[in-house]
Amino acid sequence: MPRVIKHPELRREELLDHAQALFLTHGYDRASLNDVIASAGVSKGAFYHYFASKEALLEALADRFAKQALAGVQGVLDDPGLDPLGRLNGLLSQSRRAKIETAAEAWALFETMFRPENLVLFHRINLAASASFSPLLVKIIRQGVEDGTFRTFDPEGVADIVMQFGLATHDVVAKAIAGGSDADMEVAIEVLEKRLRLYEIALDRILGLPDGSIRIGEPGYIRAVMTARRKTNPVKAR
Repeated sequence: MPRVIKHPELRREELLDHAQALFLTHGYDRASLNDVIASAGVSKGAFYHYFASKEALLEALADRFAKQALAGVQGVLDDPGLDPLGRLNGLLSQSRRAKIETAAEAWALFETMFRPENLVLFHRINLAASASFSPLLVKIIRQGVEDGTFRTFDPEGVADIVMQFGLATHDVVAKAIAGGSDADMEVAIEVLEKRLRLYEIALDRILGLPDGSIRIGEPGYIRAVMTARRKTNPVKAR
């Protein structure tokens, strides 16, 4: 049979599709690169042309998740009827919805990041998400400063703080996973719900807004995301 030559980006997406399917079916740790290569029907040389390691493959999947989420918020960004505060809250709301809808899949793919030995990988994947979302936050905050909705001298710094919120919750989630019981997860849910309320207050103050203006979380949000992990990898009660 003649060799099929595909556009590099198409081939890359196909490799990601095969990797994602295997990681979801067998788990990230149990699916090897050889499994991905065999499933995709490519040579090792062809595979390594696109991805240098299994970690690089996971980072690429995280980047694709971020870009898909970005596409989902485009309507909010383009809505001429929203002021900067409405646009910021709309962006956060759409982000929450996307996380809830993809929570089970995301846990299956990325739970390994919360292990102590994978802390560097966790930070690298979060950098990929920041690269997609930080520019949007900066644009919205600048618009708010220009029309007087927000009061801050450093829109870029505020965007960095928002993106750091996710990093700050890493240890809470990692501890719950390491503990492995329903009780550990319930403690984590309670802590994370409090933490989100604290972050909302902090962001209100940083932007010069009345308390309650920014909504990072919503009732049931944390529980929905964490419960999705139980469905993909049930914890044992103790």
